[in-house]
Amino acid sequence: MDERIREHAEVLVDWSARIESGDNVVLSVDEGAHDLAVATAELLGERGANLVATYSSGEVQRAYLRSHDGEFDVDPAHELALFENADAYLALGGGHNTSATADVPGERRRAHARATEEIREARLATDWVKTVHPTRSLAQQAGMAYEEYQDFVYDAVLRDWDSLAGEMDRLKRIFDDGDEVRLVTDDTDLTMSIEGRTAVNSAASVAYDSHNLPSGEVFTAPYATEGEVRFDVPMTIRGKRVADVQLVFEDGEVVDFAAGQNESVIADVLETDDGARRLGELGVGMNRGIDRFTDNILFDEKMGDTVHLALGRAYDANLPNGESGNDSAVHVDLITTVAEDSLLEVDGEVVQRNGQFRWEEGFEE
Repeated sequence: MDERIREHAEVLVDWSARIESGDNVVLSVDEGAHDLAVATAELLGERGANLVATYSSGEVQRAYLRSHDGEFDVDPAHELALFENADAYLALGGGHNTSATADVPGERRRAHARATEEIREARLATDWVKTVHPTRSLAQQAGMAYEEYQDFVYDAVLRDWDSLAGEMDRLKRIFDDGDEVRLVTDDTDLTMSIEGRTAVNSAASVAYDSHNLPSGEVFTAPYATEGEVRFDVPMTIRGKRVADVQLVFEDGEVVDFAAGQNESVIADVLETDDGARRLGELGVGMNRGIDRFTDNILFDEKMGDTVHLALGRAYDANLPNGESGNDSAVHVDLITTVAEDSLLEVDGEVVQRNGQFRWEEGFEE
């Protein structure tokens, strides 16, 4: 086994999920993630955790959803009980076909999401962490040779997370103290309120309310969104390639939209529920170890010189105790580059210009 796989598992179990003896752990293993699952299971055994491993497959999910009549039972008890009794949920991505569910009807997909809302909430209430094992299908999607893609993944995952957490804390404190964010590019001018919200320093650990490995972003839950935004980074959403997405917001809600490719996917997302037309996340990528787009949101949204916004559900970590944020059955991220001709302002003060933060060398006032 490649020693980097074991190192990946160690970061996942010890830094990211902080697994301790006696923890009940659900390990979801995608089709191509077997080696990472073996390394992770070994560590979970050494730590004295209680393991239940489940099989995850886009092709299995496709077969189930396409054959079902669409009248799904609400939150089946056997699945709900699994997550209600779990301390941690570790999802190991790495499928054989990144477009396996592309032909699942949108209404069927939405119905299943609505029917499993309580299960989703129970899963998100655990110390959950999502990561990915490099596979040939993901390398192909990224347009990279397999060995090249392996190097890319491990460069993003195996890094000094404690040091990066210290750097990202600067932006977190600015967001925490701020009331309004403005994002401007050549074809974007968007304002969002963040008053009363708490930003997350997403340093790839549940100790930071961070649940992705790799990570490397600071995110918060905006509201009262106004203006227009264009997302220039193509990405695969629901198994289909979506490009050049444009959204128009009024009174916090999407009132108009367009896309240069597969516009129907965005329409389908927006039709999920009322919350799908509002933003649940504003995230700023700060992981300079990710140096190219790979059509995988787990990596692309963390890349330096990017900002991403998510339609749908807001995360509880960004909200005051007892307050509900935007609620939705979906959380769909869209990315725009900010390397050139851009600025990010908080309360009228420029925090980032042309990809450079104000504390970085090369920042222009």
